[in-house]
Amino acid sequence: MCLIIFACDTHPSYKLVLAANRDEFYERPAAPADFWKDHPEVLAGRDLKEKGSWLGITRAGKFAAITNYRDPSSFMFDAKSRGKLVKDFLCGKKSAEKFLDKISPQGAKYNGYNLILQDTGGFYYYSNRGGNKQKIETGIHGLSNHLLDTPWPKVTRGKKLMKEALKYKGSALEDKLFELLANRRYPPPEKLPATGVGKDWERVLSPVFIKSPHYGTRSSTVLLVGKNRRVTFVEKVFDGGDEPWLVSRFNFTLDKP
Repeated sequence: MCLIIFACDTHPSYKLVLAANRDEFYERPAAPADFWKDHPEVLAGRDLKEKGSWLGITRAGKFAAITNYRDPSSFMFDAKSRGKLVKDFLCGKKSAEKFLDKISPQGAKYNGYNLILQDTGGFYYYSNRGGNKQKIETGIHGLSNHLLDTPWPKVTRGKKLMKEALKYKGSALEDKLFELLANRRYPPPEKLPATGVGKDWERVLSPVFIKSPHYGTRSSTVLLVGKNRRVTFVEKVFDGGDEPWLVSRFNFTLDKP
């Protein structure tokens, strides 16, 4: 993922409201979200190159999502796959806190990443570029390719749009969240971050929804976890066009603890 905007325990009907865009090169193969045949309890998209994922949830309520930390100067071609961190947590038995305790000493083996995890113990954030794990507080949060709540223009805009969306529920809330994820507004040049990719690429990467000849938003996901344990997971898959070529919807009730 390259943008995750989420609200924790902020909506009267939902424990989690989340809107996320996955940005990637169009040529990289990926499977759309579905329950995995080898792990039927996991609902997630799948990277077909490294077999990991970028965002998913289990029937027991474990949730994970990851974004890259943009720092081309420290990129390692032989680094371990970041997407496998999502897969390993969702498919494993460790709690979010214990999983982060396990992986944090291995941070230098990966290129930069931000990882969000949730289970019955709470909502956690960890970055191998940002120190110790932290428990995420109630409220609206945003994550792109820097640390949690870094005020990049797309994060700031996304959080503002999320605040407006939280006035709604059900299908109206879904519509507002997908409107958020489809926002293609470019910020003024002086607001762009400087991450080492050059001014032209900083502009290309600056909207909420990215589109360029070879790289862009590949999928948009809305996840709602109700206080009644009902889950709504909707994914729109893009392939360089203006309209999604596939829309998938999943509704289920979380298993009781």
